[in-house]
Amino acid sequence: MSTITENKTVLAHQDFFEILRNVEYKRLDNNKQVYLDYTGGNLYAKSQIMEHQDLLINNILGNPHSTNPTSQLATKLVEEARQKVIDFFNAEDYFCIFTQNASGALKIVGESYPFSEKSHFLLLADNHNSVNGIRQFCLSKGGKVTYAPIYYQDLTIDENFLKEQLEDASEYDNKLLAFPAQSNVSGVKHDLDWIKKAQDLGWDVLLDAAAFVPTNRLDLKEIKPDFVSVSFYKIFGYPTGIGCLLVNKEKFKKLRKPWFAGGTVSLVSVNTIQHFLINNHERFEDGTLNYLDIPAIKIGLDYIENIGIERINERVASLRKYVFERLENLKHDSGQNLVQIFGPKNHQNVGGTIILAFYNKDGIRYEFEQIEEQANQFNISLRSGCFCNPGIDETNNCLTDNELATYYSSHQEGDYKDMIKFLGKMRGATRISVGIATNQNDINQLINFLETLLNQ
Repeated sequence: MSTITENKTVLAHQDFFEILRNVEYKRLDNNKQVYLDYTGGNLYAKSQIMEHQDLLINNILGNPHSTNPTSQLATKLVEEARQKVIDFFNAEDYFCIFTQNASGALKIVGESYPFSEKSHFLLLADNHNSVNGIRQFCLSKGGKVTYAPIYYQDLTIDENFLKEQLEDASEYDNKLLAFPAQSNVSGVKHDLDWIKKAQDLGWDVLLDAAAFVPTNRLDLKEIKPDFVSVSFYKIFGYPTGIGCLLVNKEKFKKLRKPWFAGGTVSLVSVNTIQHFLINNHERFEDGTLNYLDIPAIKIGLDYIENIGIERINERVASLRKYVFERLENLKHDSGQNLVQIFGPKNHQNVGGTIILAFYNKDGIRYEFEQIEEQANQFNISLRSGCFCNPGIDETNNCLTDNELATYYSSHQEGDYKDMIKFLGKMRGATRISVGIATNQNDINQLINFLETLLNQ
């Protein structure tokens, strides 16, 4: 039984998340750590680890590809976890394919989608690099790749451009639109109505849900993308190294697997160079699944359900608003703002992530490494860099197409430091993200640290 259920009567009379912090995440306070990188990776609860440990200690699990007793138990636990994923996302119309991570799920789509010279891959400028990388599969087959820009002011979709691209693609046979349900950098929740709009115009839709599902309900009966990528540690922290691809059953055979591996075929011949792929999720689950850790997915999803995803959403929204307001009030005596907050200035349709740049009293911008290095001295975990999302970074730092083309055409290799020197423009930023175990004291400690930068 989970800690949440055990304390149900107590929780009715005390602050839910403070008790949750004290019971499930006490190690934060014991180690005097302020964790503000929930978009990078969520924190696991103590009860999750104990329940999974108990399962492993008291059972014998074998490789699922057999019918012996230990294999049967492993198969049973894996399929229970798979069913839990389907139930959690209301995804009975989808195959749940377990992968190493969300990137592995996206790679399946990239290498298996029928790209050709008559294909068009359309994606937002706001996408994780694991989505951006799919363009290489399209380009290698002679297809067209187009990026729909986002607005500098609030980092939302340029809807007119996207609409034009969706409508002006009748000459293409296979058309794939990819975008994140929630930006992994800005926290902006992009309009999911674009899924049906695109499908009505003959497009397939790939939804990157990795940053969205930790704090939002994704009901795949209400919205019906063709492909959905998910990372489980982003939702409940443990285990790492497991994600999934949810594939609408009507589009399953559109994915053309370019090779086969152990566990993915129903029959294969050496003498005749023939094989038959399995006609379900197993087709894409190469080799032996992580059968020892996959049962922990059910434990994690049960844990989140016991808390309630709506309750988590409300908590994170409240914390984000609080930290946003505290950040806005940080000013040097000169009147110069210490902090520039990128993206939307309201709190609608945005997750628990804030992207920032910092300035000294003379208006000179700090390099993001300086902020992270100083935060480390206060045991504050935040994140800095480009966050595997170059589109957001190029937008925030106002890098033009000509500047980028000049840099790449004059270099065989490089990195953001070299680009900063070459172009004379900053790259990167600082990201803070709140989550299930964040409390007000964490935010106060962040503000206390940032106040040490005032008037410098």
